[in-house]
Amino acid sequence: MDTSVNVEGARAVIKLNGRFDFNAHRDFRLASESVMTRADVREVQLDMAQVAYLDSSALGMLLMLRDKAKAGNKQLALTNCMRNVKQVLEIANFNKLFDIS
Repeated sequence: MDTSVNVEGARAVIKLNGRFDFNAHRDFRLASESVMTRADVREVQLDMAQVAYLDSSALGMLLMLRDKAKAGNKQLALTNCMRNVKQVLEIANFNKLFDIS
């Protein structure tokens, strides 16, 4: 999976591209830490428009990111989720834990 980070003002967008699975752990962690450690960032959007697949390890990574965002007083949203990804998130009841669009 490829990641890119764009910060504009108090908002950061982390774009994910590819399979979001255990093999993406390192790239995802590096991208998310680069945002979570910034005091000027108050809102984080995880752009999942190019993610066609995610597995249980990806769900775990999302939960860890949620905890870090909460600890850092940052808002977190999962955006541009494709239909099949959104379905997995809803089955896992992540729609109760995250703002998903």
